[in-house]
Amino acid sequence: MAFALALQVSAQKQDDMKNAVGYLASQELGGRYPGTAGDTLATEFIAGQLRSMKLKPFFQDFTYGKDVRATHNIIAVIPGTDKRLKHEYIVVGSHYDHLGMGGQGSGSRRPDTLGVHPGADDNASGDAVVLQLAKHFKKARQPRSIIITFFGAEEQGLIGSKNFIEWMKKDNARPKKFPDNIKGIVAMVNLDMVGRMRDHALSVSGTGTSSEFKSMAEQVAEAQNLHVTCVPDGYGPSDQASFVAADIPVLFLTTGGHMEYHTPADIPPTLNYDGMQQTLDYTKELVTRLASTPNTPDYINVPGSNTMKHAKFKVTLGLMPDVMGASTIPGLRADIVVAGKPAHNAGIRSGDVIQEIDGKPVKDIQEYMQRLSELTAGTTIPVKVLRGEETITFQVHLTPPVR
Repeated sequence: MAFALALQVSAQKQDDMKNAVGYLASQELGGRYPGTAGDTLATEFIAGQLRSMKLKPFFQDFTYGKDVRATHNIIAVIPGTDKRLKHEYIVVGSHYDHLGMGGQGSGSRRPDTLGVHPGADDNASGDAVVLQLAKHFKKARQPRSIIITFFGAEEQGLIGSKNFIEWMKKDNARPKKFPDNIKGIVAMVNLDMVGRMRDHALSVSGTGTSSEFKSMAEQVAEAQNLHVTCVPDGYGPSDQASFVAADIPVLFLTTGGHMEYHTPADIPPTLNYDGMQQTLDYTKELVTRLASTPNTPDYINVPGSNTMKHAKFKVTLGLMPDVMGASTIPGLRADIVVAGKPAHNAGIRSGDVIQEIDGKPVKDIQEYMQRLSELTAGTTIPVKVLRGEETITFQVHLTPPVR
C-alpha cells in the first residue's frame, strides 16, 4: 500500500511538472521574452502557482536595455523554524525568461529563423522543478529560511539575478520577511536546463565554493543512485554566477546541453520527466541538508578556470563535450557536434567518444581542454573516436573560434 501511494505521489508530481512546462513553453507565451505579453503570462502562471501553495509572491521590478524594457523577479519567502537559523537564508532559483521569437542578436542558434523559441528545457524545466520544491518546503519547513526566486532577463546577461543582488545590498529596501542585508544569504542553489537527464547523470557546479558542498553533493547522489560530476567553481552562464560574484557559495544543477538548445525545437515532448523527478528528489535532499546543517556554510573563492566558458583557445572543434562525464566508456563523449564546424566536416558525429586528439589521450573534460590549448588554427590533426564498437580516426582541419 505504501509503495503504491509513493508511486501515485510521484506520478502527480511529474504531471504537475509536465503541465508547468507545457504552459510556459507553449506557443501562446511566444518564447517569454522579457517585457512582452508572454513574459506577463508566465509571471501570472508562476505567481498563481505560488498562491495555490499559500505563498505570497513578491515582484522585484526592474528595467533594462536601451529600449527600457520592464520585467521583474518573482520571489516567495518560506520562513525558517529555528530561532537562530531562521535569520540565515538559502536562495533556490531558476530563470523563467527565454528568447522570444529569436532572430539576429537574440542568442538563438538559428538566428536566421524567426519563430517561437519555446525554451522547454531552457528554462521551463528548472521552473517546474523549483515550483515543486516550493510546494515541498512550504509543508516541510526547515530550520533556515528559504527564498524561492524566479529570475527575469537571464538570457539578456543575468540581469534579474544581478538586480536581486544589488537590491539585497540596499538598506531598508525590502519587506520585513526578507534578510536585513545580503550577508543573510548563506547559499544559493540554481537549476537551469534540468530536463534532459541521460544515464542518470547530473552536473553540479560550485562544489568548491564551500568546504562541505562536494561531500554533500556526492553523498546525496550515492544515496539516490545518481552519477554527479562535481565542478569546483561556481562560474558559468547562469544566475548562480551573480551570487558567486557577491561571495555567496552556490550549487548549480544542470543536465547539460543538446542540439535543440536555443532553437525553436526546444519543446516539451523532448524532455525526460522521469529524469526531472530524479533531479527534484536530489535537489530536495540537497536543500534539506543545506537548510539544517548547524554550521553556516563558509565561502571559498574558486577561480573560474575549470569551466569551458572561461577557457581561451586558438581553435575550435565545433562541438559540445559531455561536461557531466556520464559516459562509462574511456574518453569524452561529444554530446553535440555542430553542422558546418571542423569536427562535423571531418565526419565526427554526436555521440562519438573522443579518445585521442593529435595523438594524445583524452579521458575527461580537463584533458580535452588541455589538448585544445595546444593546437593552432590552420593545421589538420588526427582525432580518434569510438563509435559503437568501432574505432575511427578522422582528420580535422582546425579553425579559430568565433569571438
